Amino acid sequence: MTQRIQIYDTTLRDGSQGEGVNFSLQDKLLIAQKLDELGFDYIEGGYPLSNPKDFEFFQRAAEMTWKHAKICAFGMTRRRDCKPEDDIGMQALRDSKASVCTVVGKTWDLHVFEVLRVDESENLAMIRDSVGYLAGLGRELIYDAEHFFDGWRANPEFALKTVKAAEEAGASMVCLCDTNGGRLPEEVAAAVTAVRAALKVPVGIHCHNDGDLAVANSLAALDAGALQVQGTINGIGERCGNVDLISVVANMTFKKRGYEMLREGSVQRLCDLSHYVYELANLNHRNNQAWVGRSAFAHKGGMHVHAVNRIAHSYEHIDPSLIGNERRVLVSELSGRSNIVAKATKYKLDNDNELMKKILDRVQDLENEGYQFEAAEASFDLLIQKVAGNYSSSFRRKSYHVHVQTDGDSPAITTAVLKLSVSDRDVLVAGEGDGPVNALDNALRQALVQVFPNLAQLRLVDYKVRVINSTEGTAARVRVVIESRDDNDGEVINTVGVSENVIEASWLALVDSVEYKLLKDAGIVIGNGRRD
Repeated sequence: MTQRIQIYDTTLRDGSQGEGVNFSLQDKLLIAQKLDELGFDYIEGGYPLSNPKDFEFFQRAAEMTWKHAKICAFGMTRRRDCKPEDDIGMQALRDSKASVCTVVGKTWDLHVFEVLRVDESENLAMIRDSVGYLAGLGRELIYDAEHFFDGWRANPEFALKTVKAAEEAGASMVCLCDTNGGRLPEEVAAAVTAVRAALKVPVGIHCHNDGDLAVANSLAALDAGALQVQGTINGIGERCGNVDLISVVANMTFKKRGYEMLREGSVQRLCDLSHYVYELANLNHRNNQAWVGRSAFAHKGGMHVHAVNRIAHSYEHIDPSLIGNERRVLVSELSGRSNIVAKATKYKLDNDNELMKKILDRVQDLENEGYQFEAAEASFDLLIQKVAGNYSSSFRRKSYHVHVQTDGDSPAITTAVLKLSVSDRDVLVAGEGDGPVNALDNALRQALVQVFPNLAQLRLVDYKVRVINSTEGTAARVRVVIESRDDNDGEVINTVGVSENVIEASWLALVDSVEYKLLKDAGIVIGNGRRD
């Protein structure tokens, strides 16, 4: 028999409490719609009393059509010595128009006595009154037992009374929270088992990741009979974050049997969902994130790649396409012939043993100079074509001059004067920019776009500089990695340049990005497939 597990997303509330996370109202609505499309059961939109944006979210959400998800408003139990109907927090939940209210209350006697400074009877009354008031209004009520596992460890009898009070008052689900994120899987499983035996309503789990065990603790709770898991996309949240719902869903789907979650086919879209939330949250993607990170199925050691080429699951726990990810073979000085073969397969050059050796030798020579191709796949594709003799430069630099001028306190003005040979004729152009690289980029495009109009689709989106041999001081060699985007197909193009001169290193990386675009449009190189 298949057991349905409810997936409760709190990215828009608990996730937004993470450092550096700030969603606009439109961001929140877009993320909620995406979650609904994938079959998430509950979407917690925020705390309607906390700010006008959260209040407006619920007003807008009430006017929208939701295919599957229920929109939840989050709030706390009533204040001490206050009737629920007179409490502004309760009023905000009532007026939110949300069909589901999630109310958090105190479970740990430490918090009740020392933080709230109320006695046990008043704490239980706060829980009963709050849950009963909202349930009496016809709202589905989920009770979040804050600090449950710490409270259970300190005083299990006290903790159990609090969740029983919520059940008796009309809660349809009691969610046990590891708020401090410090408990172990065996503790979580034992507590969930005990609470399930004491309650008639279903039990859920809400874990934070301060001990790096949020996923393990959530899986342990689900194995012990919890029917709902609360968390965030990518695990974003306060301190060390919440449990990553992507990892929970993936583990339950691929590692366990007898569970049903989300909509059919949604698991294959989790990689896209992860990237979508990162982009709207304006956060850097975590390359080493389990399941959906760019490095999750990246292979670098030659022995590993050799084995993967023969039997993929020899070094992969699942087929990456099942989660919407892809296998990547990295090229570096640690690479063996298998890495080069794997990368050259798409060009049908992998059967040329002598060419494979030449490419590997060239990679090792360049990496000795400071190049790295792991984060510059476009530059490596060009290297293959150069060594194979398939590369013919579309233009040749004759000279460039970069001038930076400032007068008094006025901002610096940067001008790049560039002379190129293009189609057997010399072109002299000048470009201005915010800095030397921007000015060179503008001049290069200006010189080429008349002959190669497709270059107007290419734009620089990121620029990174790293000093390679810092002991050389100001004469140190630097590595520049440039990220460009091809607006024609959305591909992200990463290229690299190395020099003692940061402007020259930047020029080399810029030229690679332009050449890659031109050769891709000509069908000579094959896009690496990476999209944002």
